[in-house]
Amino acid sequence: MNASLNPRAKDAAPLGGDELKRRIVEFARGTSTEISPHDEGIVPELAGVLPSGTTVYVAHTPKATVDDVVRVASKVRAAGLGASPHIVARRIESERVLRDALRRLGEAGVDQVLLVAGDRNPPAGEFTSTLEILDSGAIGDSGIRKVGVAGHPEGHPAVGPETLWSALEAKQAFADRTGTAMHICTQFSFNPGAVGAWDRQLTEHGIRLPVHIGIAGPTPLPKLIKFAVQCGIGASLGQLGKGLGLVGRIAGLAMSPDEMLIGLVQGCAAQGATHLAHPHFYAFGGVMATARWLRGVVDGAFELDKSNEKFTVSA
Repeated sequence: MNASLNPRAKDAAPLGGDELKRRIVEFARGTSTEISPHDEGIVPELAGVLPSGTTVYVAHTPKATVDDVVRVASKVRAAGLGASPHIVARRIESERVLRDALRRLGEAGVDQVLLVAGDRNPPAGEFTSTLEILDSGAIGDSGIRKVGVAGHPEGHPAVGPETLWSALEAKQAFADRTGTAMHICTQFSFNPGAVGAWDRQLTEHGIRLPVHIGIAGPTPLPKLIKFAVQCGIGASLGQLGKGLGLVGRIAGLAMSPDEMLIGLVQGCAAQGATHLAHPHFYAFGGVMATARWLRGVVDGAFELDKSNEKFTVSA
């Protein structure tokens, strides 16, 4: 989604009906989702549900090894899906290990990675940040030309905003200098308004990178809160925690993926210009459940409610 596709003025009425549905489907096309090495056995089933070529990120979870991530990403690619393995700086034991992993990924046809700093302390090797991974030259030498970097619309619990903005600026400069196709893949959020504000701040800081905005897939509220706590989701977390005992919606927050998609699409239409290109779905409610729900959205197999604030995917 980009400025040329969003001519609606800020004072125009919200989208509704067929036009809102069309915008949702358009935004969802090209979406991505995520698995862990633990999900290796369901890759063939996943490939049978998701549209061909859908990008599947392979997370480097705490108990997984670099070899696990490489193996599963290679299997994802062989199944006809796009693969974007996580390269977690603080879990890489050495530059030799990094270069060997990137070489094997390239040989398997994997052409995209997601760079993440990670929180292992002390780090496993010499790398402590994604900028150090980029500066090593290993990405460029491997032939991989598509790179995702992390974004935090509601901030980071351990890193201040100035550091986050300067890091994005440095990564964009690397992309410009090397011809790397770089995008931002963000942490998930429950707050379309906060995402819109961050989207505008990207422009203010001169960031032009497209954004794949993180959304939690269909997930029960208690599990959502658990993952939000683990991931340190910012300002909306306190409000979300209060929602356990409530019935209905919490003002300003999207409590389900359909509400979040609608909120983002409405916000982009009102804002006009946006960096938001596609959603990226975190499968907290289960990989296959998220994939089936997502396929229904991409296929337009859903019905909006009368308020145009929620929709239901056909079974």
